[in-house]
Amino acid sequence: MPTVVTNDNVTLNYIDEGAGPVIVLIAGFCAPATTWVMQQDALVKAGYRVLALDRRGHGDSESPEHGATMARHGQDVENILASLGVDDAVLCGGSMGASTIWSYVSQFGTGRVKAVVSVDQTPKMINDAEWSNGFFGLTDSNKDTFFADGVPDTGKGLPKWKSALPILKLVAKLRAMPKMVSPDTPPMKALLHDHAVADWREVVATVDVPVLMVAGRESQFWPCTHAADSIAGNPLGRSVVLENCGHASNMDRPMEFNAALLDFLGSLPQ
Repeated sequence: MPTVVTNDNVTLNYIDEGAGPVIVLIAGFCAPATTWVMQQDALVKAGYRVLALDRRGHGDSESPEHGATMARHGQDVENILASLGVDDAVLCGGSMGASTIWSYVSQFGTGRVKAVVSVDQTPKMINDAEWSNGFFGLTDSNKDTFFADGVPDTGKGLPKWKSALPILKLVAKLRAMPKMVSPDTPPMKALLHDHAVADWREVVATVDVPVLMVAGRESQFWPCTHAADSIAGNPLGRSVVLENCGHASNMDRPMEFNAALLDFLGSLPQ
């Protein structure tokens, strides 16, 4: 894998395949860039250049003790885009990868961004009287302890046995298990907490490039209504809900997800 060194001296790995308009794929908590393989192939075939990133602490990138914040992960995206000379990218993030994009946009704007795709990630994980699209059971009163033992089983959404099938498909495609990292290290626990308490709703509502919010109808983490609700006031936003689909939308329903993604990409100004 090629690498980029960030401005705080952390080496990040990425996949670079294909030629054409650039789409940057950013995976979620604990997941490596290789989990996008079913999108990578479809995108390259459709004429796109795919950059799939291993965030710090993920995949084959370095895992420093420092920088375990959403702000720093957003800065890493800027470092990578600047280093590679990318200035017209579609940024596509799954789960925490989507929040990484909103962190980047909040700090650096959209000068290098053509559009954004968020894959089953609510912009606010804490539920309150005004927002019911957060992580099931997460409130301001329990936010400091809710994820102390990792991501809890909510008992909602797609059942576990159905969730295992996409992993088997992924393993068959990669001919290996994807390199998932442990959520139990101090940096990863800190990162998860920082992710959980963030609120990106204003960033999503005011971003000045086209946005596609994808949701799984049977997400195990939050209501699928987060997708439409978060872009309700943004004329550049659109949403899609994938049926019979859990949180890992790009793996649960790869054909349907790829069709929605390619349709959105095809709608963008050339």
